[in-house]
Amino acid sequence: MNVLVINAGSSSLKYQLINVESQQLLAKGLCDSVGTERAVHVHGIGDAEIAEEAYMPDHDHAVALVLNAITEGPTKAIDSLDEIDAVGHRIVQGGKYFDRSVIIDEDVIAKIDEMAELAPLHNKAAIMGIRGCQHHMPDTPMVAVFDTSFYQSLPPKAYMYPLPYELYEKYAIRKYGAHGTSHRYIAEQAADFLEEDLRDLKLITCHLGNGCSISAVDHGIAVDTSMGLTPLDGLMMGTRCGSIDPAIVTYVMEKEGLSPQEMNDLLNKKSGLLGVSGISNDLRQVDEQAERGNERAMLAYEMYSNSAKKFIGQYIAVMGGVDCIVLTGGVGENSARMRRMIFAGLQTMGIILDEERNRSGARQREISSDNSDVLIVIIPTDEELMIARDTYELVHDLIGNPDIDYNLDLFMY
Repeated sequence: MNVLVINAGSSSLKYQLINVESQQLLAKGLCDSVGTERAVHVHGIGDAEIAEEAYMPDHDHAVALVLNAITEGPTKAIDSLDEIDAVGHRIVQGGKYFDRSVIIDEDVIAKIDEMAELAPLHNKAAIMGIRGCQHHMPDTPMVAVFDTSFYQSLPPKAYMYPLPYELYEKYAIRKYGAHGTSHRYIAEQAADFLEEDLRDLKLITCHLGNGCSISAVDHGIAVDTSMGLTPLDGLMMGTRCGSIDPAIVTYVMEKEGLSPQEMNDLLNKKSGLLGVSGISNDLRQVDEQAERGNERAMLAYEMYSNSAKKFIGQYIAVMGGVDCIVLTGGVGENSARMRRMIFAGLQTMGIILDEERNRSGARQREISSDNSDVLIVIIPTDEELMIARDTYELVHDLIGNPDIDYNLDLFMY
């Protein structure tokens, strides 16, 4: 089965065409700056990649461009749209409605739209991507895969906030998490790598990049995660502040005369590595300046590592121990120095990094010392493959049974 995976942002559309049975990547690309005169389409794999300016006033045009690139021209992957068996859409916020992936119908779209208040840039864009695909492939089944669904298993003591309970009842204010598709994937892959049953493991999964989150996965079930009502909470990130004293928000608003939207932009887009270093949200550039002795860059680097270290400690306490810590994301996979700083000082907890393994080796590998009680492994994430797998699970019976009703209860797995 060929599954087209769509990840639509407010001004972008990423995509991959994956054959699920063989796990072969057939095509991939990015429509960037959608809706502007600077729109660019990058399409192809490896040396066959082509980048060109393109007319994309909206996501509908972007989808049309993608489908044309997949079926025609020098980088085409298939001969006809009929060879796309299903489409899987990444949805950031599913709220209280979705604890798993579902076949898309109008009710699902309405609920995605309702939850857009918590992820306005992402959910609204996802709907535009869905509508574009429905327009050009009206008979192709589509699946919504939610970043938040993995965390519907959190117990109330983890997802509730110590606010007046009425706010939860009125506005559903609770921890929803994010990056769930990535955390679910690396948890499963870590179990395979260790040749253990996921249900026998206590894992701490760390998605570290420009966006960062850490989750506690106890015997295959997510029991806590660092991101909260929105992706702003938790770890220090590239441009997001993560957890701070809530009183800082009103204090700065009063002192600087900021509107709620301006304060939201400050916390989400001007803080984190960028805000502290004054250099960049890219850890590589911050690292380069830190090596040259830039004190603010050094401080930002240390704060980033300390933030991750604290959440690892919290989740060891939450689960009463840990068998394996899993790292992924641009920083988690590639920054040996950051990994070294995160695990420094944790030897008394039985967490011992092997310096040589940490410096180099296969992309997927163990980096803990032989005498470490806790395993540390690097697992490259593949959210697109996870979305394709979910889509396959929900749709493969449907292809051979076109008269099956799109009843959501039937297709939730």
